[in-house]
Amino acid sequence: MIATRLTNRDARRLWLAAHGLLDAPTRTPDVMAIIRDLGFLQIDTIRNVVRAHDHILWSRAQTYREGRVWRHLARRELFEHFTHDASLIPREVLPDWHRQFRRLGAKAARGAWYQSGLARGEIDAIRTRIAEEGALSTHAFDTKVESREMWARPPHKKALDQMWYAGDLATCHRENFVKFYDLGDRVLGAIDHARSEAEQAGALHDAAMARLGLANASELNRYWDATGPAEARDWIERADLVPVEVEAADGTVARSFAHPEHLARLPDLADPTSRIRIVNPFDPAFRDRARTERLFGFHYRNEMFVPQAKRVYGYYVYPLLEGDRFVGRTEVKADKASGMLTVTGFWPEPGVRWGAGRTARLDAELDRFARFGGLAGVTWTCPRP
Repeated sequence: MIATRLTNRDARRLWLAAHGLLDAPTRTPDVMAIIRDLGFLQIDTIRNVVRAHDHILWSRAQTYREGRVWRHLARRELFEHFTHDASLIPREVLPDWHRQFRRLGAKAARGAWYQSGLARGEIDAIRTRIAEEGALSTHAFDTKVESREMWARPPHKKALDQMWYAGDLATCHRENFVKFYDLGDRVLGAIDHARSEAEQAGALHDAAMARLGLANASELNRYWDATGPAEARDWIERADLVPVEVEAADGTVARSFAHPEHLARLPDLADPTSRIRIVNPFDPAFRDRARTERLFGFHYRNEMFVPQAKRVYGYYVYPLLEGDRFVGRTEVKADKASGMLTVTGFWPEPGVRWGAGRTARLDAELDRFARFGGLAGVTWTCPRP
C-alpha cells in the first residue's frame, strides 16, 4: 500500500487535535470525558503551582478547579495504577488491565526497591489490618526507615506498594494526596480471567491507537507501557491502519501508521488557537520527548532531578505552546509568602520574536494560571521578554 504523505504542519494539527490542544480550552470541565479522551491521567506529588494532573485537566477546560478529579476515584469511575507512571485510568479499562497487575506485581516482587525485609507473617498482618479495619494509609503503620538516603522508605511502605502493583491492594481514595489502600477485590472487583493476555494486549493497543491517531510501533507500545514491542508490531500488522510518511520539523520523513478516521478529520480541523498555553511537563501530548522534538523541533528535558549546578534551565520549567509551535519556556512557581506567581526564568526559542502582542498573550496566560493556583497576581524576578 502506498503511504499517505503528511506535511509537518498537518501532523502537528492532527496531533494537537487528538490531545485536545488545538482549540481554546473553553470546553465543559467534564473530568471523565477529558480523561477518557486522553486514555489516562498521570498524577504527580509535586505542587509547584498546582499538581500536574490538575494542570493537565485545566489546560483543556479552564473552568476546571483543583482537586475535583478525586471525587471520580472515590466513586470508582477511575482506578489508580501504573502506566509509565502513577496514573488515573477509566474503570472500563479494568478488564484489560489484569495482565499489568500480573506483570508489575511480579516485577515488584523481584525488584530490590520493593524488598521490605519483613517476614511473610508481618506482610500478612499488614493486609489483615486493612481487611479488618478498612482503607488505611501508610501513616497507620509504624515500621521505621533504616536509611537516611533521600528516597528511603519504611518497610511497611515497600510491602504496601508491592501488593498494590499486584492488584492485591488498590487505592481507595486520597486525602491531601495521601494514598489510602484497601483490598483490591473491594475497590476493583473480582478479577475476570475470561480474556486471554493476548486479547487484553490487543484491546489496549486498539485503545491507544484510537487516542494517538498517529503512531509507530514504539510509540504505540509506550502509550500504556503495559505490553511488549513485539506485541505492538504484531497488532499493527493485523490492524486496519494506513501507512503514513510523516514530515518531521527538520524536513526528514519517517514511517508511521494512522487510523483512516483520524486522517479524515484533517480537512475539517480549525486553525490552532493563537493563545499561548503554559504546558505541564507531564502533559500526555508531550510526554514522549523524542516525538516532541521530531514533530515540533522542540528539545525538552525534565531537570527536576538534575543537580542545580548541572541544569540548563531550571527545576520546574513549562514549555510555552502558541498555536501549533513552541515559542519558549518559562520557570514559574507559587510564592507562598507573597501569594504571587513568580516568574524566575524565561527562555525564548531561537528565531521566535517576542513583540508586544506575543508578550501580552503570555501575560494573559500567566494571569489565568495564577488565578487557577489561587494566587493574587504575577511578579517577575527575571527579565521580561
